[in-house]
Amino acid sequence: MEYSRLPDLNAWATLRAVVERGGVTEAARLLHVGQPAVTKRLRNLERYYGTPLLQRVSGRLRLTPSGEKVYLLAVQTLDRHSRLQEELQQIASGETTMRLAVSFAIGEHLLPDLLLRFDAEHPQYRVESRVGYGRDVQTDLATDMADLALLEAAPDHPEILVQRWMDDELWMLCGPTHPFAQEEIIPVERLSELSYVLRERRSSIRDALDEALHSIGINQLNVAMEIGSSDAILEMLRHGKHVSFMPRFAVRERVGEGVLHRIKVRGFRIMRTLWICRNRSRIDHPVVEAFIQGIRRAVV
Repeated sequence: MEYSRLPDLNAWATLRAVVERGGVTEAARLLHVGQPAVTKRLRNLERYYGTPLLQRVSGRLRLTPSGEKVYLLAVQTLDRHSRLQEELQQIASGETTMRLAVSFAIGEHLLPDLLLRFDAEHPQYRVESRVGYGRDVQTDLATDMADLALLEAAPDHPEILVQRWMDDELWMLCGPTHPFAQEEIIPVERLSELSYVLRERRSSIRDALDEALHSIGINQLNVAMEIGSSDAILEMLRHGKHVSFMPRFAVRERVGEGVLHRIKVRGFRIMRTLWICRNRSRIDHPVVEAFIQGIRRAVV
């Protein structure tokens, strides 16, 4: 392996900035350098690889096929380098920080209380949290971009250790003025009569719903709207003509207060499990262990 001549990390960062910010001017602003410096770095990178990496198409810079490959390598390397810096900082500080990733519904409805409890019990620890689609969270965990994840579906990956956390169920809901608000239970055939407002495709809730419907031979509902916020859906149900399926943990209190009405469907339940997931390389992380112990004690 030849190590005497390697590409410059700054050049990789510049290529990434140009692609992700949409141009040289925006990249220069992000990197706090002049436009000539951005152009010089790109030229040096193209000279190193011996091929054009960018081309102008309809007035905009686009990656060439070779540029796509270099860009992907640059992103992976820069992200790994950033992760290395974080790990070194954690080692120096005694590993007092944890990177937590959760799916959207858990992030909206469970995470705030969990973080408050953890902060009260362990003020010496710091949690960096973010929410995302379940598949994206799984990728972060598998690539060591997160130390711990709370998910609504169990990942199937050799580098991810999965532990059962708590049981959940998707409830069918409507508002108090909906015609079905007086119904306690309906036959499954009536599902096709209703108008739905649902979470968007790719969300864990929607995946579980679609799989359950498919198992009983229903491949399509009358979906009026798809919305990327559980709270927004719950607010719409209170005042609208639609129904939805939402996690029990997100709606139990509202149903108990009479703000929303649960509709049971004869012979049809969507049971599922919430999962604690972590990368096998982070098994001995002290903050991860403390957080897991805390959420297992918490009543949610």
